[in-house]
Amino acid sequence: MNSATAATDVIEAFKQRGFEFIGKADDGWFRLRGRLTPPQSGNGCPCEIQLDPKFCELPRIRLLEIPPELPAAVPHLGADGGLCYIAKGTVVLDIFDPIGQSLACLERATGVFGQIMKGEMVEDLAEEFFAYWDGWLCLVDIQGEDLGRQRCIVAEANGTRLWFITDNEERTTRKLDSLGYQVTDRTVLTYRIKTTARPRPLTNNWPPRTVRDILAWQSALDPRCRRKIHQRIQEGEKQKANGVLIIIESPLMTYGFSVFYNRNDQNPKTRLADSKDPTYGLEVMIVSVVRIDDRYLAQRNIPTSKTLAGKRIAVVGCGTIGGYLSEMLVKAGTGTSGGTLTLVDFDSLLPQNIGRHRLGFPDLLSNKAIAMANELRRLAPGADVRALPVDVRQAQLGELDLLIDASGEESLGHWLCGNYLPHTSMLSVWIEGPGTAVRALLRTNNSGACYRCLWHSNRRGELRSVVDPLPVILAGHGCEGLYVPFPASTSVYAASLGAEMALDWANDIYSPSLRTRLIDRTHQLATPDCAPLRDRDCPICNS
Repeated sequence: MNSATAATDVIEAFKQRGFEFIGKADDGWFRLRGRLTPPQSGNGCPCEIQLDPKFCELPRIRLLEIPPELPAAVPHLGADGGLCYIAKGTVVLDIFDPIGQSLACLERATGVFGQIMKGEMVEDLAEEFFAYWDGWLCLVDIQGEDLGRQRCIVAEANGTRLWFITDNEERTTRKLDSLGYQVTDRTVLTYRIKTTARPRPLTNNWPPRTVRDILAWQSALDPRCRRKIHQRIQEGEKQKANGVLIIIESPLMTYGFSVFYNRNDQNPKTRLADSKDPTYGLEVMIVSVVRIDDRYLAQRNIPTSKTLAGKRIAVVGCGTIGGYLSEMLVKAGTGTSGGTLTLVDFDSLLPQNIGRHRLGFPDLLSNKAIAMANELRRLAPGADVRALPVDVRQAQLGELDLLIDASGEESLGHWLCGNYLPHTSMLSVWIEGPGTAVRALLRTNNSGACYRCLWHSNRRGELRSVVDPLPVILAGHGCEGLYVPFPASTSVYAASLGAEMALDWANDIYSPSLRTRLIDRTHQLATPDCAPLRDRDCPICNS
């Protein structure tokens, strides 16, 4: 069935349910109007449905008239009448059944509207609060837990002005520079308050328009928080500030609002809003708070696990594995919250490296450690990334929590084990054969096998990655020299395995300490993931 035929059939199916085609929206979606009528609800409510002409997106459904008996804030219904009847991504649309899927969406929307009219699903308001609290954008870059007075930077770019709240002006300024924002000399009196209550909109008198509304709302949520808010607003009044910004940290989210003092307002209704406290009648402006602190950026995707924030980590080798791995480590929090990421490599990026390296042509002939550190600072301005463009044998790495060997050089891996074990946890990551498999070995707490142990075991035919001998494939010629060919995807596999084991290490998961991911499926895996013991012949572990 072609799209034109499908559209005609779907429109006809909706016509049989009382909907009339009225044309197309600006983006080409089909518009139909009719009534959304839940069971046993009389005539229902007039609504508009918009259908994706390709039937790949959920239909948009909007009430044209919000029933007057509904409260000011109800679940799954926006102020413009938009009905959220199903969460995007929770269903798979069947593009081969546009009629069935479109009518199923209509049926679902009818059911949700019926529940709204009955006063059900009110608890969903807490989960949807962000949709009900949409206002001026404010970005928060606070790493610490300190409450009270905060520093607010006002920055501009291309005529757009934003507020940035920070507890480290240098770090936040680096982030602003990366975004192209210029710091102005303006500032906003800002306070940070913490509450134990999850926010939810009131079902009446919403949204709050005055300080009185805010205080009444917070009284129902957390009276202690309400008192703090009132105190801070009064402080701003006493300090003769032009306005005050209140940021509220809740278990669900961070949200806020601003109050502007009417210094020259002669309106008696404003001045006499409350004879005891004139701030009650001041208007408030809702503020949408977006966190840009490094802890949140790393923690958001793994909310129940520890990140690598605060850890002192060094990566030896910024080549095909180390480049991708160092980026993954930064995205997992390395270099933030007092932690550091040190990159060690004395080599330069050559043309033959570019085909499978995280860096590209603009960094040609640059030192790999320096170029990779610059790239990571560009991606994560808040991270503390350091470069050591020297041979690691001459480097002073200082105290480390984790040393990662991504050099791919077996003899160097043995040297690192001999010089850093047992005082530092060590993770070795490498590629075997021409991309046959990727492996990683973690040694921590002075127990288990080290990288040198594995060498002895392999010589005896133990703990090998694949059953058959690894292929020996070399390429290159002339001055370029020989190298082992494998695609960049193999490097990403190895880096991903290393990042996985680094995060496990941060969460005290040390076993299996030896992990193998088979890439070439023509081979058979020889050693399942395991936790090998020290080898009896290892000179490092038995010294």
